[in-house]
Amino acid sequence: MDKRPNENPKAAQQVTAEAAVEQVKSDYNLARQARWREISWYKIPLFFASLFLFILAITLMKEGARALIPLVQTSFSITNPVNSLGFGWAFAYLIMSGSPVAAASLTFFDAGVVTDLGAFTMITGSRLGASFIVLFIGFIYVLRGRNRGTSLDMGLLSLTVTATTHVPALFLGIYLLQTGTLESVHPGSGSLLTALTDYIFDPLVALFVAHLPRIALFIIGFVIIMISFSLFDRCLPQMTLKESQVGRMSRLVYRPSIMFILGGGITLISMSVSVSLSLLVPLSSRGFVRRENVIPYIMGAGVTTFIDTLFAAMLMSNTQAFTIVLVEMVAVTVVSLLILLTIYRRYERYTLAFVNWITSSNWNLAIFMLTILIVPIILMFF
Repeated sequence: MDKRPNENPKAAQQVTAEAAVEQVKSDYNLARQARWREISWYKIPLFFASLFLFILAITLMKEGARALIPLVQTSFSITNPVNSLGFGWAFAYLIMSGSPVAAASLTFFDAGVVTDLGAFTMITGSRLGASFIVLFIGFIYVLRGRNRGTSLDMGLLSLTVTATTHVPALFLGIYLLQTGTLESVHPGSGSLLTALTDYIFDPLVALFVAHLPRIALFIIGFVIIMISFSLFDRCLPQMTLKESQVGRMSRLVYRPSIMFILGGGITLISMSVSVSLSLLVPLSSRGFVRRENVIPYIMGAGVTTFIDTLFAAMLMSNTQAFTIVLVEMVAVTVVSLLILLTIYRRYERYTLAFVNWITSSNWNLAIFMLTILIVPIILMFF
């Protein structure tokens, strides 16, 4: 009778374990290769191209801003902080973005077109106008057949929260500017950055100056800066929300402090409040977040949205331009944190009640829309 030797059970288990380890390693390597293949490598040179265009645009706008002094001060009557506020607000409406307007306000200040208070209020106006794009996206969702309430709520909340935080911050910022509280705070590497950018971009700007009128430099720079922001938006990773992540997310959205940090963080990465707030429209429409959860998110986004403007200020050899943006950030941060730490629940209740009133009837919505369109125009002629 043929007898086969008995297999060693421990040896068999060892072989099985080794095979499992090899399988895990193989799966890990395949997953890593798949992730590398999924990386959009073209976004790296696109990012540097957007950064190059941004700096070039700021330099061109700074050179051409002085030619706009008669136009801005007479045709648009930008002679005091009030109509500067209206100008920045209406200009942001017109181009559906606040960051280019904020950058333009710094070049106006550097050229002596507006005072430091005028530049400060113009930046505030650009933030108020930038919130309109979220409401515009909500209208698009309504036209696509989505529920009017959930689609418009994010835009209305964005406008309401921005106004109720930035307007009080406006008065605090004016006080800080007039007292010079933050004038001693300056970036240590500002001179090095300015010298580097001058070395790279001055020859390019000289070519524009030699062949174009000064006023054309500002217009070309403004167009280029809008292109740079568009390119930068394309550099951002596509954000997707899996159903399995909703459970983990839902435990966080009920904490105002977490949502405040989240809103600030996403805006800091994207350097665009329009991008970070526009994410709220589809999330709300799909039921992933509720209205009350996004109020602190909007507050956080309103703080870090000034990062690109702060960078633009660092490109100028004008320390007061940096101070203006820093005061804006500090004032909005102080007001937002005071609301979160003291009266947040009451603030949330009144804010939601106001939004409910606007969406309760077409007449109320029409009054609100007419008001936010007319107010900046009235301020421009104040």
